[in-house]
Parts: sequence; structure tokens; C-alpha cells
Amino acid sequence: MKQRKAAAAAATQQQLKSHYKWRRKVFAMVLLGFCLCSLVLMQTQNSQIMALSARFRHEQQEQLPPKIAFLFIARNRLPLEVVWDVFFKGEESRFSVFVHSRPGFLFNEATTRSEYFLDRQLNDSIQVDWGGASMIEAERILLRHALEDPSNKRFVFLSDSCIPLYNFSYTYDYIMSTSTSFVDSFADTKEGRYNPKMDPVIPVDNWRKGSQWVVLTRKHAEVVVQDSTVFPAFQKHCRRKSLPEFWRDQPFPTDPSKEHNCIPDEHYVQTLLAQKGLEKEITRRSLTHTSWDVSSSKDPKRRGWHPVSYKFSDATPMLIQSIKDIDNIYYETEYRREWCTSKGKPSTCFLFARKFTRPAALRLLNMSELRVDKATDNP
Repeated sequence: MKQRKAAAAAATQQQLKSHYKWRRKVFAMVLLGFCLCSLVLMQTQNSQIMALSARFRHEQQEQLPPKIAFLFIARNRLPLEVVWDVFFKGEESRFSVFVHSRPGFLFNEATTRSEYFLDRQLNDSIQVDWGGASMIEAERILLRHALEDPSNKRFVFLSDSCIPLYNFSYTYDYIMSTSTSFVDSFADTKEGRYNPKMDPVIPVDNWRKGSQWVVLTRKHAEVVVQDSTVFPAFQKHCRRKSLPEFWRDQPFPTDPSKEHNCIPDEHYVQTLLAQKGLEKEITRRSLTHTSWDVSSSKDPKRRGWHPVSYKFSDATPMLIQSIKDIDNIYYETEYRREWCTSKGKPSTCFLFARKFTRPAALRLLNMSELRVDKATDNP
């Protein structure tokens, strides 16, 4: 009898244990399910919050005016900063500034008088050698930094000797009124800079020449930064070689493969865009005026490789007006005349000009040639 009772009690206890064990499992499953549901709900809410935040940021960016990134390539300081200070003043929401100067140079209160250039130097700049691939590497670094700001929609390359010819509003409207980049680009059939070793990476049919002072759309700026084929080819096959002082007066070698001084900055962007099949998306001219016609110059220092530098005595209203009056450009190698237009109407060709010394630029500024009222600054 006692054994039966003990067995019954044991069975009952076993049933109770099984019951409690089952209840614990059910509770654990319910708790786990609750935790999973809470996690899914939190992730959904977080995704919604992130989407709303991204949408809000996008709407904010849409409300802000698109900006032009002005990309300066300088040796050290910017000698014409006073001119640019006047140009930028009052337009802070429509532009950004980036400066590539020699490594270690800082734009602080001791080296610049313009607030627009304070701390605008790149912290990863490189030493640039004229005529070498380092110049286009500096351009790529500038673009990489400028692309970090999604508001930057156009990218203007400028030298430390460039001046603006018009006020900011006219310049901004001129550049933003078209969906194309402004890239001086033409077939290079005369100077023998193409290195046959570039083929097949860069076929000779895609070899182009032009000014390095380009204005790029965001799409084309991204193409330059993401390039992993054309740039290495320039680094490998465009090595700098010395040229005679008056190289234009001497014949080039009959074998072009022996002349590899490509001057990459005059070919890289043009050739890259041709290589990518994007030439229909560019206006094939520069917005920066440079004078190369030095055949009549009596000053020996003005002859040779570099363009004319405008000194104090050159800086006159007539000079500026003569540049503003240019409305077409002729490309001899292509027998092509590029008539300049803006918003579908005939217009001036150039918005900027170089190379101006500091005394020359300051003289023009004092003459008010570079401080035209916004309401009357028309080509």
C-alpha cells in the first residue's frame, strides 16, 4: 500500500515537473518571440527614421542652390586673393573653395587676408612638378575633396594667376545654364606628344589636347576621380623630358615615339572623356583666356613655353574689353570654329583670364574693371 502511494506521489511529482518544464518552454518561446518582434519593430522604425532623415536632408539640399566648387592650383599663397575676395563676397551659399598648394603650406591669418581662403588648403597635397603627371594627380585630389559635398555641382579649375572677368552672378548663371562641361578639346595631330606605347590602353584616335583649365559637371568629375586606366598610362608613358628654350622654333623629331614629353595636364581630361565616349556631353572650349600669340613680342622673356604674363603696364580697360569681345575660337587641326553661346544666344567666350601679376590685377581692381555692378555686368 505504501509502495503504491509512494509510486503515485512520484508519478504526480513527475507530472508536475513535466508541466512546469513545458510552461517554462512556452514562456521562453513567448519571450523569445516578443524579443524578436521587438527587434524587428525597432529595425523597421530605425529604417523609417533613417529614410525620413535622408529624405529631409535631400529636401534640404534641394532647397539650397547648387554650388560651384572653385579649385585653385597654387604654388604657395594666392597673390590675387583680394580680387577673388571681391568676387565671392555676398555669394557664400553658391560656392565653395578648395586650394592645392605645396605640402605643409597653410592658409591662415598670416598668409591670407581673405576669409574665403582661410583653412581651405588640402591636407594631402603633393609636390607638383610642371610638365609631369603630378599636376593631374593634384587635380584629381582637388576633385575628390570637392565631391564630398553633394551640393557642389560644377567644378572650376583655376591657377593662382587667374582673374574673373565678370561678377559672380553672371559667372554662376553662365556656367549653370548648361548641362555640359566646358573642356577645351581638339585632335592633336601636330606636336607628336602621343607615345605609341600607350596603345591599346589609349588608342591614338582618342588622343586629345587642350587647356587644363576646365569646368566639369559632377558626372564628369566623378569619371576623373574613378579613372583607373588612363591616369596610370599617363604616369607610365608621359615622363618629363627637357625641351629647348625656344622649342616652338625647332622641328620635332621624325620618330614621335622618341618624344615622350606629353605635358599630361594638356591632354589628360580631354583624352579621358574621349576614351569614355563622353565628348557629346562637353562644350569643347575653355572658359579661361590664355594668350599664346607671342610671335610679335619684343621681350625675349615672353617667348617660349609659357603663355604671356600681363604686367602692371598691360593692365588696361582696353585689354579686358578685348578679351570680353572674343566670341569665337578657331581650332586649326580640326578646321573647326567654335562660336560661343550661352542660353542659346551668342555670348562672350571667356569668364576668366590668366596670367596676371599681382600689380596688374590690383590696378584693374582699382580701376573698377573687376568690380562691375551686378545689375550692369553683361557681356
